[in-house]
Amino acid sequence: MTTDIDVRTGLRYGGSGQQLDVYRPAVAPGPAPVVLLWHGRGSDERDVLAPLARAAAGLGLVVLVPDWRSDAPDGGRAHLRESEDFARRNAADFGGDIRTFVLAGWSMGAKAAVAAALDPAALDGRRPTAVVGIAGAYGTAAPITGTAPIEDLGSGRADWPAPVPVRLLHGTADQVVDAGRSRELHAALVARGWPVTLDEVDSDHAGVVMTAYAPKLGRCVPSAADHAVRAGRRAAALLAEAAGIAPAPGIGSWGMRHEGGRAGTSAVEDVQSIAPARSL
Repeated sequence: MTTDIDVRTGLRYGGSGQQLDVYRPAVAPGPAPVVLLWHGRGSDERDVLAPLARAAAGLGLVVLVPDWRSDAPDGGRAHLRESEDFARRNAADFGGDIRTFVLAGWSMGAKAAVAAALDPAALDGRRPTAVVGIAGAYGTAAPITGTAPIEDLGSGRADWPAPVPVRLLHGTADQVVDAGRSRELHAALVARGWPVTLDEVDSDHAGVVMTAYAPKLGRCVPSAADHAVRAGRRAAALLAEAAGIAPAPGIGSWGMRHEGGRAGTSAVEDVQSIAPARSL
């Protein structure tokens, strides 16, 4: 069951002066779990994740969506770190309870979220209670650590941090980041003994966050296409599940789940994919 939501936009965070938006239930019985949701490679694209953030807030979450810039000299590392610090320091002002703190991201943001969970030093020892990665390419360097999650998991390090639950989502029609990247990460996490699930949905890179790529604008915009709405609802449900909230029956139930190994996939016809970037 979804609820009415409040939205606060254009809040400044950190010394960089970047902005973020907060989505929260308009009425809540008490403090709500917190989700920090990072967008992808495109600079200052927090608006792209507005449909997903609204859907997640409607399930009872306080969702913070910051701008950040992957073209910054440090690849956006400072922005990501500042946004996490702001979220933890200020979530209570928005009705959030950081005892449940989900770190989530889409595309390059997904890679950053997973990398931060694997390397506690990325956030000065602060760790999320769960991670959600949506359509990430986990085999290349993450902006927050400078290392690739897949390579980190394959290393021989002896000081592995305590595992946190990881939930992955990927579209089977994704032409930007192949779904095999999430399957690869899923297998690597399983091998390390981390609790992890992988959901595959019949949508593309933009559709999994309830958007479609608009070539003339060079960015993603909200989409009402059936595949995008269904995939976006599944993404919102995963955020809620990661935060310990069970969505109402029928919310986000569409898709296929992999608790281990690889299952079959299907493709969506006539979906608009984002033009591949140099590195995601």
